[in-house]
Amino acid sequence: MMSAGAAVARAGSSAAGGWLGALERTARIGQQPWRTLPRVIDELGERHGEAPALIGERGRLSHAGLAALCRRYARWALAQGLGPGAAVGLMLPNGPDTMAAWLGLSRVGVRVALLNTHLTGAGLAHCIAAASPSHLIVGPELRAACEGAAPHLAERPRLLWADDLAGALAALDPGPFAAAEERGVTLADTALYIYTSGTTGLPKAARVSHHRVMTWSHWFAGLNATGPTDRLYSCLPMYHSVGGVVAPGSVIVGGGAAVLRERFSARRFWDDVVAERCTIIQYIGELCRYLLNAPAHPLERAHALRLATGNGLRPEIWEAFQARFAIPRILEFYAATEGTLSLCNVEGRVGAVGRVPPFLAHSSPAALVRHDPETGAPARGPDGLCLRCPPGEAGELIGRLAREVGSQRFEGYTSEAASEAKVLRDVFAPGDAWFRTGDLMRVDRQGFYSFVDRVGDTFRWKGENVATTEVAAALARAPGVTEAVVYGVAVPGTEGRAGMAALTVAEGFELAGLRAHLAAELPAYARPLFLRLCRDFEITETFKQKKQALVEAGFDPARTGDPLYFDDAAQGAYVPLDAELHGRIVGGDVRV
Repeated sequence: MMSAGAAVARAGSSAAGGWLGALERTARIGQQPWRTLPRVIDELGERHGEAPALIGERGRLSHAGLAALCRRYARWALAQGLGPGAAVGLMLPNGPDTMAAWLGLSRVGVRVALLNTHLTGAGLAHCIAAASPSHLIVGPELRAACEGAAPHLAERPRLLWADDLAGALAALDPGPFAAAEERGVTLADTALYIYTSGTTGLPKAARVSHHRVMTWSHWFAGLNATGPTDRLYSCLPMYHSVGGVVAPGSVIVGGGAAVLRERFSARRFWDDVVAERCTIIQYIGELCRYLLNAPAHPLERAHALRLATGNGLRPEIWEAFQARFAIPRILEFYAATEGTLSLCNVEGRVGAVGRVPPFLAHSSPAALVRHDPETGAPARGPDGLCLRCPPGEAGELIGRLAREVGSQRFEGYTSEAASEAKVLRDVFAPGDAWFRTGDLMRVDRQGFYSFVDRVGDTFRWKGENVATTEVAAALARAPGVTEAVVYGVAVPGTEGRAGMAALTVAEGFELAGLRAHLAAELPAYARPLFLRLCRDFEITETFKQKKQALVEAGFDPARTGDPLYFDDAAQGAYVPLDAELHGRIVGGDVRV
């Protein structure tokens, strides 16, 4: 067994190697403004030839094959008269062609909008309109979704079915690009439009430059130390930044292969990982929770994994996930598609989203400022400037902005109004500008950041701030609770919002036991006043629960058929919440 000292030394070595590897991989990106990821794919095709690059369910591409298909897509765009400034929408399922398409199109200056394959109707039409594409490339299985969006579009792009386009691509030259075919695309140019999740409103199309694409792929290649023998497993949607750029890009630029699956399956997950000889898995936190809640699988410890990398792994399941599935190392990170900063937990500190290492502290763009839950904005002192949070105090994470091309430049959205809303001005000095992440965090004295809540999710009750994620974590530790969603609801005649929790439960769940558990875990003001027991939750494509419908229904039994309960202080128990009790609470006859 490894000694505690040896374990610390090994973790320190991995941490230093991760940071230095990332710095080495990204050091020269800005010095070669013409060297975009599509051009790097050409180099990788020559270097690694027929070694696998993308392994999908419907086909695979070698490094040479990926480079060739990218060039075919680029030549198709040129033949259509598309070039710098033009936009094309891409709505394809996860697979090798999806990455080849956006790489090839963006090589000649086309801005590629990665459209959510789960959207339909007006929601899909909104996202298409935000990018204003001239062409829309769609997988045949998504025909109904596109046809349903058409009536909501004032201007309709030219629709191309992917299987029809495949024939046109096959007829094009896959060989090296001639100088006359290049379009002068540089790192400063926009490569992609990637959409925010839209969990609290309509999605926004974030601009993603070639510089950002290069930085994401090479930075994470360095952190993950990817090489030609690596295979990274990802079932995350390729229309998001992690599933579409970070995960496949980080292993491809290292000479390895990305194993792509069209959707997550807890039943099939370990079969795939073992069969494809994967060495890395890309996760998001809820994926880990689903695996942990799944029945035992005969191959769940028979893998060749060396690393699990991702974001959102909650501290309450971290160690259980790592132990049950024999994961040698976890690399948690924090980032946002449109954000200007990222944090990486290369040391593997349980529950931390990352930290800024001491040797990079002088150049760190990260800061925490005090948050005012009443206004939803950072609090300001008598001089009008924002207030920094000391270690241990929760505050909003912000990132310093720079004007020059690079990771600290805010590239914004296609909507200028939405872009301006994310910028915080006159923060620590008149005239400075910082990016608002909308995330509340704490930092400890060693510099490790931990996630607390989203700004809009934290609410105030009994004069205290309640962080929904911390309450949800306490609920998740209660016997019989499988999932928990926490939110605030308005109660007439009271200030702030009262806590409410929607739960899915299993055998062993008891209301009395839950109440006793919460009394031991949480202060009185943070304990949910109302409970809703659900069969399951509606989730986003990245496994985040959709809260809005729950919030709108509140604790009104007329708006749901799910069982509701009220924490009755007089009885010292959660009691059934029916129409009569609801009326008494709303009328002020019951003290809350």
